[in-house]
Amino acid sequence: MKTIANIEFNKIPLSEGIMIVSQSIRVDFPLMQVQAQLDSLVEAAKMAIDLHADTDNESRINQLLMLFYHQWRFSGADGIYSLSDMLWLDKVLASKRGTPASLGSIFLYIAEQLEIDIEAAVFPTQLLMSTKKQDGSQWFINPANGETLSWHTLNLWLKGTVDPYSELDDEQLDVAENSVIIRKLFDTLKASLMEEKKMELALKVCETLLALDPDNPYEIRDRGLILAHLDCNHVALSDLNYFIEQCPEDPISEMIKIQIYSLDNHPVVLH
Repeated sequence: MKTIANIEFNKIPLSEGIMIVSQSIRVDFPLMQVQAQLDSLVEAAKMAIDLHADTDNESRINQLLMLFYHQWRFSGADGIYSLSDMLWLDKVLASKRGTPASLGSIFLYIAEQLEIDIEAAVFPTQLLMSTKKQDGSQWFINPANGETLSWHTLNLWLKGTVDPYSELDDEQLDVAENSVIIRKLFDTLKASLMEEKKMELALKVCETLLALDPDNPYEIRDRGLILAHLDCNHVALSDLNYFIEQCPEDPISEMIKIQIYSLDNHPVVLH
């Protein structure tokens, strides 16, 4: 049986990769049902969009954007919500609310099945969708709402969230590999589950990500922090000490040392 570490995520649709990882984390994740829902959306899009050979790619994208965001009413999250619910594809399809990565993966799957040319790009702040217009200019789309993003807007996002002195360049808007997007999505999911105090599920995310990148010190650090919260102090200490050894110059190392000291002074809990 093929393990998750052997899957070539860059050779399958982004949504399929997300579903495979989701199923390895959640035993109740309905992979077949989600795939059927995605294929149903594809069939509906085929009926609604003009796919004749003389219809250009830009026109097809505009039709799909109208269908996806206005008729079907997929949108970004607003109001009070659990971020994790905006990342699991089964819950996103049920609520039609999601993050740029989860909504983008659904949109891109439909586009791919319809042979519409559009790709994912990982911007420092979120996932974008990218293609070229008929005039050859680059077209960036926000998967949260389907709106076009100008270079000026992206530059402001960069300054506001990364560094006020940073300047946008083409390298920050490169087409992203599925494996990179999947890793970022599940990193966000892990953080949201930790915030929501769903530690057992967060631990499953950590273990799954470690199956993809076994020696990642930051993933091992996060596993240690989760295990400490679950009172598995002995194992947590091993993980946190590994992080200190591998990343002594990291600014967070001092905080981790305090955590280690605290755990060292706790009795070991046997499970």
